[in-house]
Amino acid sequence: MYTIYHDFTINVSKETIFEAISTPEGLNNWWTLRCSGAPALNEKYNLYFAEEYNWFAVISKFVANEAIEFKMTHAMAEWMPTSFGFKLEELKPNQTYVQFYHENWNEVSQEFRIASYCWANLLRQMKHYLEDGIITPFEQRN
Repeated sequence: MYTIYHDFTINVSKETIFEAISTPEGLNNWWTLRCSGAPALNEKYNLYFAEEYNWFAVISKFVANEAIEFKMTHAMAEWMPTSFGFKLEELKPNQTYVQFYHENWNEVSQEFRIASYCWANLLRQMKHYLEDGIITPFEQRN
C-alpha cells in the first residue's frame, strides 16, 4: 500500500485548523463544494464536488483539536479503500505543524499522482484561507 504525505506549518492555532478540517463549513471553504456531517468518531460525511463526485466517508479517528481521519466509503474506484487525515501539533501560540496523509492506495497510479498534486494545491489554499482569510472559489480549486 502507498501513502501521500504533506507536512507544513500554518500560523494559526490548532483549534482553528481543526475546525477547518473537521466541520462541513470549514471543509467547504477550501475543499468541498458542499459537505455534511458532524465532527465525531464514526460519523458519516457526504463530500460533494459534483454529481459524478458525490462521495462519502466515515470519521475513523477523532481526537478533538489534534487528529482526524476520514475513511472513504463511496468514491471513485482508486480512492477505495483509502483514508486521509491530519495530525496537528502546536509549536507555539498561533503556529501549528500539520501532518497530512492519504493512505492505503493500491498502487502509485496516475490517480495517485494527480491526488498528491491536488492535495498539495488544496492544502496551500487551506493555509491561505486560515492565515489570510482568502477563500478560493470552488471552480478555481484543483
